[in-house]
Parts: sequence; C-alpha cells; structure tokens
Amino acid sequence: MTSEPDVAEAQAGAEYRAARFGAFGGPDVLDVVAMPGLDVAHGGALVRVHAASINPSDVKNVAGRMRQTKPPRTPGRDFSGVVVAGPAGWLGAEVWGTGGDIGFLRDGSHAEYVALPPGALSRKPASLTYAEAGAVGVNYVTAWIGLVEYAAQKPRETVLVLGATGGVGGAVCAIARRRGARVIACVRGAVAEDAVCRQVGAEVLDITGIDLDATLAEMTGGRGVDVVYDGVGTPGLFEPAVAALACGGRVVCIAGAPGEKVPLELIPFYRKEARLIGADSLKRGVAACAPILDALAEGFLSGAYPPPVIAQAWPLADVAHAYAAVAAGTRGRVILTLA
Repeated sequence: MTSEPDVAEAQAGAEYRAARFGAFGGPDVLDVVAMPGLDVAHGGALVRVHAASINPSDVKNVAGRMRQTKPPRTPGRDFSGVVVAGPAGWLGAEVWGTGGDIGFLRDGSHAEYVALPPGALSRKPASLTYAEAGAVGVNYVTAWIGLVEYAAQKPRETVLVLGATGGVGGAVCAIARRRGARVIACVRGAVAEDAVCRQVGAEVLDITGIDLDATLAEMTGGRGVDVVYDGVGTPGLFEPAVAALACGGRVVCIAGAPGEKVPLELIPFYRKEARLIGADSLKRGVAACAPILDALAEGFLSGAYPPPVIAQAWPLADVAHAYAAVAAGTRGRVILTLA
C-alpha cells in the first residue's frame, strides 16, 4: 500500500519527471523534463510508476514509424506501479498494465506517473516484482490475443511457434502449454536454459539447415500442426509452416518486413479450411488490455508462466541509453526503474 502523503501529493498535481521527445529520431532525441501535475477527473486513475519496460515498438515510436503519434509525446506502453489517485477501492493497489494507446495517442509510462482511463486498472500478481511485472505487458497480451482470442487454441492441439526465443514467442509457448497444447518451438542454434520455451517444456526444434516441412510432417505423424504462431514473418519459414498445417489449421502472423511478400498456394490452403490471421496489439487500448492481464495473472501466480528475464535496468535519467540498448537488439527485457 502507498503512504497517505504520496496520495495527497499526487492529488495536488505535483510536478513529475517524464521522458519526452519533441521530434522524431534516434534515442538521443529523448530528454527527461519536468511536467505539470496530471488531472485524473471523470473516474480515471493516477499510477506512480515503479518500473516500465522498453519495447521495440517504443523505439519505433520515437523514430517516427508509428503514424498515429504526434510529438511532443511521452512514450512507453508497459508499466507497473501503485495507484495514488482515483477510485477509492483502488488507492494503494499494486497494478500492472499495457496499452496500444498510451505512449502513442496519449502520454505513456516512461515517466514517474501515468494517468489512466476508467477500467484500465489490473492488480499486479504478488509473485512478480515491479520490474518483472513491468516487463510482461506487450509480449503476453500480444500472445494472448493471437493464440486465445483469434486462433481459439484448444487442449491437445499442436502449436508451432516461429521465433520462439523472442518475447512474444516465449509468451506463446507459456500460454499454449498452460492451455494443454503440444508446443514445437522453432529456434536457430543453441537456446539458453532460462529461455521460456525450455522452462515451460516446449519441444525445441533447431531449424538450422533442416527441411522444415518434412521434419514437421514426421514429428506429427503426417497430421500437421493446428496453430502456427509466426513471430518472424519471412517467406523461408512462412511457406513450410503453412504447408505443415493440419485440416482446420490457423496461422497467426504478427511480423513482417515492409514490401516483402510471402507465397501462398491457395488450393491446398482452402482444401484444409485453413485460416490466416493478423494480430496487432497496438489496436488494444490500455482499458481493453486490463481484462487480458487479469486473465494472465493466475498463470504467474501459479508459476506456469516464468517471470521475465530482466537483462538491463536503467534509471529514468538514462532513458536514451536504455532505448539505445533496445535498438541494438539486447536479449531479455530492458526496463526503466522509477521508484
């Protein structure tokens, strides 16, 4: 629980520090500035941010690759912290969150405080630290939307994950395993023991130099896979993965390269009654993501979902260095610590 002085200070609208960019560019365009106190009228809430991860989409946002964003803006999608103003039943609650609107259409979480609309609050699992909880959002929400809502994955189905060592790929492995699926995690080369795909018991398949289509046919006894979750979006993997679909199979795609096309032979695709589904978590605002986080919480409380591996933690004052680390492709989660 937060202290009463903290709540009073927040309600008084005290200045706070925030990462800010006034023009698009590299990490060096970010400055830490003093901002006027936030207004949380109309049933909203004010959260004192303790930790906030930096996602590749945040880096792209600052670089100007998100058309919906107009600077000046405070970036940041994921966060964890404490409610210091808002609905009485939430005061002092430890919360976590993410959203495709905060940091883009409204100021985001890379600040000491973030203002949230009604319905955006979700209680942080007690099993996670603030740093871990602040690094969950985008990856697990994106995985949930594609796997559970769109592909409607069922127990005993086989799920193939392309890009299984990535943040979303690992989350897909964890969610699918908890939902009773057989998971085949496609990787390249050696995989660390603390990789999520290993921790949750997925079958790790090194696809370096193999005939993926033939290998998957052998692994599934010729039946094929029920769900392909494609977090890579390259023709060399997309085509054999689609060929490996079982009847009624679904392909969820969350990645691709600008201008790049992938081949799709239509006759076998429609004869299998297969489906190709795009999933974009940026379409879900922070209030729409809160129920998903509520549903995910029990998986972290039970230990079915391992906590995120924090690779680097930076203070807000070093936000440009933290963004540069994500832009360079740092493995593991990079977070800002604000409390």
